[in-house]
Amino acid sequence: MTGTERFFCADAARDRGDPIAGTAPYGLVWILIEYRGGWPANGFDGLDLQPGVKALLFTAAQAVRARVLLVRRYGRRRDEGPHRWAVLRYESSGAYRQQWGTWSRDEDLAEVAGALGAPGELGLPPVVLVCSHGRHDTCCSVRGRPVARVLSERWPDLVWECTHVGGDRFAANVVVAPDGVYYGGLDAGSSVVAVEQHLAGRIHAEHLRGYTDLAPPQQAAVAAVLARFGPAGRHDYLVAGTSRLGTHWRIRVIAHPPRPAAFDVEVRSYRTPPHQLTCHGPAMSSALVHEVTSMIRIG
Repeated sequence: MTGTERFFCADAARDRGDPIAGTAPYGLVWILIEYRGGWPANGFDGLDLQPGVKALLFTAAQAVRARVLLVRRYGRRRDEGPHRWAVLRYESSGAYRQQWGTWSRDEDLAEVAGALGAPGELGLPPVVLVCSHGRHDTCCSVRGRPVARVLSERWPDLVWECTHVGGDRFAANVVVAPDGVYYGGLDAGSSVVAVEQHLAGRIHAEHLRGYTDLAPPQQAAVAAVLARFGPAGRHDYLVAGTSRLGTHWRIRVIAHPPRPAAFDVEVRSYRTPPHQLTCHGPAMSSALVHEVTSMIRIG
């Protein structure tokens, strides 16, 4: 690349062949706050909210390790109806819970802290979040907004644009919550297929970054099983055991019938040579890769 060429981290990641499996950040709880104005580079942290409310929400979110995302509908006008907020929760039982509300004043957002302790509602359709946070990273906008547009046209009630979800170099990134499933490396066509299949209970390995309730090596193990045996539902495979020796992991993955019973998946974790991993961060960093080295069927 010459000094006059613009750097795009997602293009560079594709040229390098950066592995995508095992790159989903941990998360069981998401707080969504609709904000139709310009998003600060650091998202919710940069909003000019009443300090007491902001501190209350930040503390409550931190206590449950919730990710706070600003959201908006694709192409909607700023004055169109009340602003919404939501608390989305994935439980260890596999249950998905949601609680929604509206806000017009900063003080109304104090309700979000209370919602973090409420049970939430079962049975609501999932939320599809598309990272299009251009002020955080150029690729998130360049690649994310076309995906947000096409998904919003197909599922207008499910899809929201959102602020940074992690992994800029894997843009376009889509998160299905509270399912806790990260997809990356998407474009307009592949995003429609991925979401359509997800909603039909068929998660494919091709664009899967991982499940957010699993550690990265476990994510890579499940993705490898999906790649070998084909798409499956969110709970068709369960991580039943994990052991580690240095940089090597052994992960037991079991399946619900009629799929093959169980597998021991060997994963090696290592760091890559330093690269520029984001558009706006010129510093060189190494990435942690989780490579599946073997898979043995048990029973």
